[in-house]
Amino acid sequence: MSQIVRRIGVPPTARGSVGGGNCPDIFELSDGSFAVIGTDVTDSLDTELPSDASRADYERIIVITRETLIRAKADIPDV
Repeated sequence: MSQIVRRIGVPPTARGSVGGGNCPDIFELSDGSFAVIGTDVTDSLDTELPSDASRADYERIIVITRETLIRAKADIPDV
């Protein structure tokens, strides 16, 4: 089982969260994958997927804020 190695980007408090309990976040896992905390919008966006995109029943469409991804960009490895 993979474990969280590090946060990618800045913590939610650095993005203006005062509660810290419900903010999007990105983590690098020990197997090189990434875990994302975001809002599940599968029900509303599933039918909007392009024809060359699909998801398995166990996959979800997750939305994170633009700021979350932009602030993570510097920490995302090139390889």
